[in-house]
Formats: sequence, C-alpha cells, structure tokens
Amino acid sequence: MDIMKMLGARMWMKRNEPFLYSWHAYVGYEMDLFSAFERPMKPSDVADAYNIDEELLQQWVTVGLAIGHLKRASRERVKTGAKWKLPRAKGEASSGVILKEMMELHIPSLLQYPDLMRNKSRQSFEEEKHAPTVAQTSRLLETVAMPKITKLLKDGQVKTVLDVGCGEAGYIRKLARKFPDVSFTGIEMSECVATTATDKSKEYVNVTVLNEDLWEYDPEEKFDLVIMNNVIHYIHPEKRQDLFRRLADWTTENGKISIITPIAGEESDTPFVAAFNGFFHTFENLHPLPREEELVNWGDGSKLRFDGKSTIIREGSWYAVKYQKSS
Repeated sequence: MDIMKMLGARMWMKRNEPFLYSWHAYVGYEMDLFSAFERPMKPSDVADAYNIDEELLQQWVTVGLAIGHLKRASRERVKTGAKWKLPRAKGEASSGVILKEMMELHIPSLLQYPDLMRNKSRQSFEEEKHAPTVAQTSRLLETVAMPKITKLLKDGQVKTVLDVGCGEAGYIRKLARKFPDVSFTGIEMSECVATTATDKSKEYVNVTVLNEDLWEYDPEEKFDLVIMNNVIHYIHPEKRQDLFRRLADWTTENGKISIITPIAGEESDTPFVAAFNGFFHTFENLHPLPREEELVNWGDGSKLRFDGKSTIIREGSWYAVKYQKSS
C-alpha cells in the first residue's frame, strides 16, 4: 500500500510539471523578466534594476534554468532561452495576455469549485477589475482574425462597420488604417475601457467610440458590417435570441455579421475546451458558451443566413462565425 501511495504521489507530481512552465512564463511576462535577461545578467543586478525581491527572483531563475526558459551564460550570469517558446513583451500583441487571463482568472476560478459546490453558490465576475485584461485578450484574438475581416471589406461594398463590445478599439483602428474610406463605430459598455479606446482613437477621423449598453443602443443608420467579438458569454442564454435580433436590426439588407466566440465543445474535444466552459459556470454574471446548433438557430430566428465558421484558435475553441442578412 505504501508503494502504491508513493507511486500515486509521483504520478501527480509528474502531471503537475507542465504547470511550472505556465507559471514561470506568466511571472516572466508580467514582470518583463525575459526582456531583462535578453543579454547575460546577474540576477542580483536585475533585482536592483527592477527594485524587486532578489531571493524570489533567484527562485524564479532556478526554475527557469530547470525547465529551459533560461540558460546559464556563465557561472554568475543567465540569459533568456529560446524566445520563440516564450510570450513576447507587453504591448506587442503578445500571447502572454492569454496566459495572464488563464493564470489570474481561469485557474483561480476553477480552484473555487469545491467551495462553490459545497455552498451551491457562484462567484461574481468583477467587470471593471478584469475588463482591461479581457480587452487585451480580445485584441490578440482579433489580430489573428484580422485577415478574415479584411476579406469582407476588400470588395468595396462595405462602407460602415459597427463593432459591438469594441474593447480598446484596437481592431477597428487597424481596419481604419487599411480602409480610410470606411466609417467605423465601436460601442463598449465598460466606461474605463471605452475611455481608453476613445483616447487611443483621437487621431482617426473615421473611428467613433461610444460608451453604450448594447440593449439601449439605437443607431440612426444601419451598418453594412456588424462585428461582435467575445460578447455572447456575457449574455444570459434566454436573451441570446434577442441579441441576434438586435444585430440583425443594426445591419443593412444583405449586410454581413461576423462573430468571434468560443463554442462549447463535446466530450471528444480537447480538455481545455471543457475546462474553459467550466470557468464560465463559476460566475453568476457569466454564462455557458454557445453550441454550434444554437448559433445556427439564433441566426434563423433573426433572418440571418448562417455562412459557416472558421477556426481562430482550435485549442481554445475560438471561431469566427459568419452570417448574411436575408433581404
């Protein structure tokens, strides 16, 4: 029995090793340490330069050397290892934003499962606290999806675009540079994020950002293209059909709608997809991911033709879903 316990303990320790890679990369990204060690440096010098705890930094370095994120340059100096394996620095459309969201939001929420199950309760998603991180994640996903949206605009028929839940408006600013003759409007419910978006968009004459609730937004003109990214899981399932009807109302006849959303997976999908949906279930003000058949049905109920989906990030079950408004 003691041998079996030992084997079980070793098994769980081994299975937790991959977490060290994520933890180490997260700390390095959040503290900009991979940039600090781009050239051979003593940990003590980095601690002084960054004004951070030297002992904890040394432990981070030790783990980095063990897992290959860092490598020894000399007896006292270390440097960053293979950069392509690591998240780029902040502000560079870094994959680190997804890592940050996972480590600060998803994993802590999943660890609440025992208490939530015992108490039959849910957490409350603090939108103002987490909105900047979520907005950055959306920005990264939108960068990956950019070619798909660009393709919709290239035929010259789209003159007006609405971005529902535009975040920091990075997406429509990039599009505005590519298509200066197209008018872009973004609506964002979070006041702090909308303020940031407005400040960053001041130089763009064809970009307007509004601090609006999508349930109260009533534009004077319809749009040729409506895009909505990472919004559906904020909407209660019973209100999603109404949401699609609003999207259709904002769209011109034969206009198009593009939606980026995670889609609920099946048992055969990757474990992360199942865990991702599990994260949303821990909050009283977030809701389950949509299934593909629901996306089709909501379109049908709003006179929107479902034009299929294309993959954004398969491991996260993120897809771009397209519709066209029926005349």
